[in-house]
Amino acid sequence: MHAPHTATPTATQPRTWRSRLNSLDVKYSPYAYVAPFFILFGLIGLFPLVYTFVVSLNDWNLLTGPGDWVGLANFSRELGDALFWNSLFNTFSIFLLSSVPQIITAVVIAALLDQNLRAKTFWRLSVLIPYVVTPVAVALIFSNIFGEKYGLVNNVLGSIGLDPVMWKTETFPSHVALATMVNWRWTGYNTLIVLAAMQAVPRDIYESAAIDGAGPVRRFLSITIPSIRPTLIFVIITSTIGGLQIFTEPKLFNAASSVPGGPQRQYQTTVLYLWDLAFNRQEFGRAAAVAWILFLLIVAIGVLNFLLARTISGTETRLDSRRRRTRAASLTAASITKEPRT
Repeated sequence: MHAPHTATPTATQPRTWRSRLNSLDVKYSPYAYVAPFFILFGLIGLFPLVYTFVVSLNDWNLLTGPGDWVGLANFSRELGDALFWNSLFNTFSIFLLSSVPQIITAVVIAALLDQNLRAKTFWRLSVLIPYVVTPVAVALIFSNIFGEKYGLVNNVLGSIGLDPVMWKTETFPSHVALATMVNWRWTGYNTLIVLAAMQAVPRDIYESAAIDGAGPVRRFLSITIPSIRPTLIFVIITSTIGGLQIFTEPKLFNAASSVPGGPQRQYQTTVLYLWDLAFNRQEFGRAAAVAWILFLLIVAIGVLNFLLARTISGTETRLDSRRRRTRAASLTAASITKEPRT
C-alpha cells in the first residue's frame, strides 16, 4: 500500500501594493467620508460652545476684553437677577402660545392635505409661502398690523364697537401678537413635515380599519397619530429649540422703544435680554452665562420630551400586546365552544 499523498504547503504570496491600498481604503475611507461633518461641527459648533463657557467664567467686557476670573459668579448673579427671570417667563409664555397651537394646527392642516383634494400641489405649496418670507419683513408687517393707534387689528375692533388693545404696552396682548407672528411663519413648514410622515403610512391599514367600521376620526386617532409619533417628536423638539431662541420678532416688534422688549420689558425674551447684556451694557461674561443657562435648559427640555415619548410608546406597546393576548384568548375560547360534541 502506498502512503497517502499529502499536499505540500505553498508559500504565502506577498501582498502587492494594490491589495494593500484596497485594504487601507476599506478600513479608513469611511472616516474620511464623515470627517468633514465633524470638522465643521468642531469649528462652528463645539469651539464656540466651549469658548462661550470660558467667557462666562470671566468678567469680560466688550471693549476691554478679558477681565478678572470670577468663576461661577456670573451664573449666580443671573440666577438672582429679576430681569433674567422676567425674560425667562416671557420666553416660555410666548413659546406656549405659539408652539402648542402651531403643532395642533399643523397636524390638522396636514390631515386635510392628505385627502384627495383638487390641486393638491397648489395647496401644499401655499402653506409654505409664509416660511419663505424673511423674519424681518414678517416682524415689520405684523408690527404695523398690531399697532396700538393705527393698526389693522385695532381698527377692526373699533369698527365693531370694541376698545383697542394695547398690543405693545401690556404683557399678555404683546405675547399673543408675537405668538401670532411665529405661528404665521412656521405652521406651514411643520405642516409639510407632518404631511410627509402621513403619506408614508400604508393605505391598506386605513382600508382594513374602514372595513372593520372605524370612522375617519377613529382612524386618525388610532392609526395616523401613533404612526407619525417620531415625526411629531421631531417637530416638538425643533419647535421647542426655536421657541426658546426667539429674537427677531420681539426685537423688531416695537422699534420705537428705547428698551429692548418693550418699555417695561414686558416681552423681552431671554435671547433679547442676552443681546442687551452683551451689546448695550457691554457685559459679555454675564451674556455668556445666560447663553449657557439657556443651552442647558433647552437640552433638559429635549431630554424630557424624549423620555416622555418613550414612556408613552412603551405604555401603548404593552397595552397593544395585552389586547392581542386577550383577543387571542377570546378567539380560542370561542373556537372551543363551537367544536361539535361527539
